[in-house]
Amino acid sequence: MDIRKQTEEIVQALGGKENVSAATHCVTRLRLALHDESKVDQKALESIDVVKGSFSTNGQFQVVIGQGTVNKVYKEFVDITGVGEASKDEVKKAAESNLNPLQRAIKTLADIFIPILPAIVTAGLLMGINNLLTGPGIFYDEQSVIDVHTEWSDIASIINLIANTAFVFLPGLIGWSAAKRFGGSELLGIVLGLMLVHPDLLNAWGYAEAQEDGAVETWKFFGLEIEKVGYQGQVLPVLVAAFVLAKVEQFLSKRVSDAFHMLIVPPITLLLTGFVTFVAIGPVTFAIGNFLTNGFVGIFDAVPALGGLIYGGLYAPLVITGMHHTFLAVDFQLIATIGGTFLWPMVALSNIAQGSAAFAMMLATKDEKLKGLALTSSISAWLGITEPAMFGVNLRFRYPFFAAMIGSAIAGIIITIAGVKAPSIGVGGIPAFFSIMAEYWPIFFLGMGIVLVVPFVITFLIAKVKMRKEA
Repeated sequence: MDIRKQTEEIVQALGGKENVSAATHCVTRLRLALHDESKVDQKALESIDVVKGSFSTNGQFQVVIGQGTVNKVYKEFVDITGVGEASKDEVKKAAESNLNPLQRAIKTLADIFIPILPAIVTAGLLMGINNLLTGPGIFYDEQSVIDVHTEWSDIASIINLIANTAFVFLPGLIGWSAAKRFGGSELLGIVLGLMLVHPDLLNAWGYAEAQEDGAVETWKFFGLEIEKVGYQGQVLPVLVAAFVLAKVEQFLSKRVSDAFHMLIVPPITLLLTGFVTFVAIGPVTFAIGNFLTNGFVGIFDAVPALGGLIYGGLYAPLVITGMHHTFLAVDFQLIATIGGTFLWPMVALSNIAQGSAAFAMMLATKDEKLKGLALTSSISAWLGITEPAMFGVNLRFRYPFFAAMIGSAIAGIIITIAGVKAPSIGVGGIPAFFSIMAEYWPIFFLGMGIVLVVPFVITFLIAKVKMRKEA
């Protein structure tokens, strides 16, 4: 394989070296910031032997090369274009110039939530294991594992504690990530988030009951009466508060000398942000969050089939735009408000659907390069990572992508009508059932069967018809 020659072809297909702003790579892909993505010759690019696919996301153009080979291609790419080696953060910053205001807002949410996903997904998986141990009727009639084997009860209790920690202290995780994204101190962000779930505050999950009983304690100062309420599981309060914290800290840092920085900036930043949060930000965003959640739940309660059809069918296009990240905040809000999310189960099924369509292409095509890419990307999608299947295979041929949307929409209707929920965001794809509430397993498995079969059959049949016509 002539890596140098093929890399030159890649550069040419990207619109020439003048079109490349910055470049880095990950384990399998070149990650590029281009001046003008419209100059990319997609057909020429994907006809190059070393290229296994390409796609654009969050202002970055990514070229799928493959593990090991990507290092060699990147070395030649840097030499040919003269852009110099860059870090992933540098490429991200360069790529932001290609985004419009809405895309930048979506990317900001993605930058905040993606770093904390490992903790959330792990919590979801552990909750699934806890469900297996504590759910009645799974292994024994009307009894759970810990009812029959009482020696497992304490183990289940420990697993539940470990699983719940990420959600109990979710504002702390978001505070850290949001403060980092907004340019503030990560440590102060953590303290701010933990402050919102301090044990001295009324737990947010008991607020409604305490309000009915008239048992909500308050602070009284300067003529104000502020309820002493925590924000467990809430997203909006800590997001807005972290933004304010970062801006206050930046304002003070520019005006306080280094000699007094430690004594003045952190205490005043935290004090001011804390007061503003409890007086205004918390109550206002808490009300907004509950209003939006109630509206969302109301729509799905009133017309569940329509909700399942729209979200189940259109989730994959949301991934293309990057807007799917905005629904992470909705998932967290649903979990905090109603004890589970009915959106995430549809996401898991959408992942499987994309994998099934890609797998059908693997069996239908005679192109060996496409076979290899379709097989690996379908397995990846079945395990929850859909981008290789979507961008490398399904969108390239279009009909597999639409077949996956159809299967996902049908399954979305069925599981939404049945009220399937997950207590947390968990592992995507086929292992997702571990993170689904055990009482919904039968209907979720039905949905899983639909997204395995429907996209596969539609894609395979259309592929065969097209191949006969081309022959």
